Amino acid sequence: MASSQRSTWLRWQVLALVISTCVWDLITGQIRYSIPEELKHGAFVGNIADDLGLDVRELSARRFRIVPGPNTQYLEVNLENGVLFVNEKMDREQLCDLSSGCFLHLEIVIENPLELYRVEVEILDVNDNSPGFPWREFRLEIAESVALGARFPLENAYDPDVGTNSLQGYRLSPNQYFTLEVQTRSERNRFPVLVLERSLDRENQAVHQMVLTALDGGVPERSGTALVIVTVLDVNDNAPVFDQAVYTVCLVENAPRNTLVIKLNATDLDQGSYGEVAYSFSNHAPARLRQLFRVESQTGEIRVQGVVDYEEASVYEIYVQAKDRGLYTAAVHCTVVVEIIDVNDNAPEVILTSVSSPVREDASPGTVIALISVTDRDSGENGRTSCHIPANLPFKLQSSFKNYYTLVTTERLDRESVLEYNLTLTVIDSGSPPLSTLRNILVQVSDVNDNAPRFAHPSYTVYLMENNAPGASICSVSALDPDVEQNAYVSYCILESKIRGTPISTYVSINLNTGNLYALRSFDYEQLKSFQVLVQAQDAGFPSLHNNVTVNVIILDQNDNAPEIVSPLPYNGSAEMVPRSAQPGSVVAKISAVDADSGQNSRLSYQLYQATDPALFSIGPFSGEIRTSRHFQEHDAPKQRLVVHVTDNGKPPLSSSVTINVLIVDSVPEIFSDLTERPQNIEYFSDFNLYLIVSLGSVSFVFLVAIVALVSIKCHKDRHGTLGHRCPLSSCCSHASCCLRRKQPGDVLNNSHTNFQLPPSVKAPPSCMEVGGSGSLSRTYCYKVCLSPESAKTDLMFLKPYSPTPAAGNNVKPANPYVTGWRRQVSDGANLGSSESTVARHYF
Repeated sequence: MASSQRSTWLRWQVLALVISTCVWDLITGQIRYSIPEELKHGAFVGNIADDLGLDVRELSARRFRIVPGPNTQYLEVNLENGVLFVNEKMDREQLCDLSSGCFLHLEIVIENPLELYRVEVEILDVNDNSPGFPWREFRLEIAESVALGARFPLENAYDPDVGTNSLQGYRLSPNQYFTLEVQTRSERNRFPVLVLERSLDRENQAVHQMVLTALDGGVPERSGTALVIVTVLDVNDNAPVFDQAVYTVCLVENAPRNTLVIKLNATDLDQGSYGEVAYSFSNHAPARLRQLFRVESQTGEIRVQGVVDYEEASVYEIYVQAKDRGLYTAAVHCTVVVEIIDVNDNAPEVILTSVSSPVREDASPGTVIALISVTDRDSGENGRTSCHIPANLPFKLQSSFKNYYTLVTTERLDRESVLEYNLTLTVIDSGSPPLSTLRNILVQVSDVNDNAPRFAHPSYTVYLMENNAPGASICSVSALDPDVEQNAYVSYCILESKIRGTPISTYVSINLNTGNLYALRSFDYEQLKSFQVLVQAQDAGFPSLHNNVTVNVIILDQNDNAPEIVSPLPYNGSAEMVPRSAQPGSVVAKISAVDADSGQNSRLSYQLYQATDPALFSIGPFSGEIRTSRHFQEHDAPKQRLVVHVTDNGKPPLSSSVTINVLIVDSVPEIFSDLTERPQNIEYFSDFNLYLIVSLGSVSFVFLVAIVALVSIKCHKDRHGTLGHRCPLSSCCSHASCCLRRKQPGDVLNNSHTNFQLPPSVKAPPSCMEVGGSGSLSRTYCYKVCLSPESAKTDLMFLKPYSPTPAAGNNVKPANPYVTGWRRQVSDGANLGSSESTVARHYF
């Protein structure tokens, strides 16, 4: 017997291997395998990699796996060869109970790209269970008065196998009194019934023993036995009778406790206690059935005492027996079929098979984010579900299989706008009222470097005071990058350019990390008033992005330049000559000054700081003109010393001063002799001045010798030339002579505005110049031109009257010319050798 079973098991295993090689490609894309139950660990199921058309070498790289779920521990995949094998021994009766079909549903997920496959593994039944009776012995008490043909139902046998391996029939051991009849109520419900074929005689035989055998249809055939013991009684010859053998009722699931299912009625024709009927469950009623229902013994009512769940079982068969209260009575049986009506009491269940998060913000539309499976334990309309997400999000649901969805993107994402999405997945069934389930899916968006740094301002304008300290910060630029981490790290640099031919890197520098701009030198407004710096901000992404901004640096003027006196030069001093007869308001001198600063810093004002006689002169505060305030008096000193301050309008103000000596003269010769005989006091003397005087004296001596030589040569060449009449030359004034006729004395002062100037750059080849007057005097006077050693640097000449020997026949009496004038320093800034070196401007 054992060898026969072993050979049968081997045949089943071979059959399973053959069946497992057959793979059907269903319309939905799922694969089905069939294997027998009870296979050992490692048994071959199928080469799933070949069946799916996958490369075995890519299984590990693509994270080929079985999604964890109910009963998935029984099967496993070898990633090295792609074989699906048995991981744990399977018992079909434990997995699927009495269901006609038994399937294991597997979900296979692979990534890169993300794909989902469904695999069904059918577990075939093996005849590994023998039919069994609930009791090893059946004891019946039958009165001897029972008529022939009486039927006595027995408990049916139970076989957990299905199909042909389940219970197929009964066999009763041979005896003289009873035969066996099988009542078939359903495919799995076959009840043995004893039929009395011969009258019982308790006195002849009080006990009858028979063996009842239950047989299945498997190969080899399995069986189970029970001993039937019949005790012959002598009383109560009427048994209760039900109205019908089978009752069918409907019950709504989740019915409240004590809900009436059905009220049974069995009648007994006996009288008294023999006619009273008691109801109860049959002896083979399962324990689970007794937990859900109860039978009222006296009334025959079946009521609910547990929670009836349609998802647990849709039909219940309750076996009820009825007995009268006689001493020796046989029980009669009936079957109550309770059909459970499904109600919508189960909300849909959502399972996230795979979630790809975070998602790159540059992911193309259609990228799979998650795989979602939806189940509902209810049936019919109550189990039909629909799934949706909010419409204002860049995602959508696509249905791949029945109750399977993929969450994909509909457009490109922007992490800077939305950092993450908290999707609310809503699943609703079609029951009444509908039930729903909400599931939140968090989709995080990962950053890519798609944003260049942005400056806080389109341009920067910086006002910087000149004379700044080198190395000081002048401004700070700031750029923000909405990306994160490395993509948001911003560094700064200055783009190469030149300012007046010099690289800008020598003017300013920038901090790489903070964007602070620093001045590398001290700026001077008078040299550079403004310049531009082009700053670039660059992130650290790959590839990196950058942006530029212009920084306009405007140098502000600072009052750092004192006024500069242009005329007269302050280090040469000045001597101005004014006639004693000058009227009040006459211009004595004019101070000219400039300031290198600008704006208010260059606005100059003039002030008479010191004066020998403050009441004698005044100065225009803005023009710089020195004018007489009154008529000169006899007691007024002939030499007036004026100190003029020139002040700008800066803060703090800066000033310069110049000293002007004003000489009040009556006649030119007296003043000249006074000037030649009085050396000026030197207030400041130093070694440097000594060196300067010696150097200038040497240069002047050489220059004088050269001039004398040139003049001698020139006079030798022009000795025979004439302009008017000849004028003899003296030893000291040999260069040129001017002859002019004397005018009336009254015209001298009236024409005092006449100014004869001979700049050093003008050559005067004639030795004599004649000026004709309109008066009655016809006498001609000759004026010698006398040049001092420094006269080459002046723009005027000294003119001294010279009286040549009168011609014969000329009776004109010599007379002194009426000459007045003042001295003024030229504006070319040349050093004339002393603080009071002067030129003469003459009026005739």
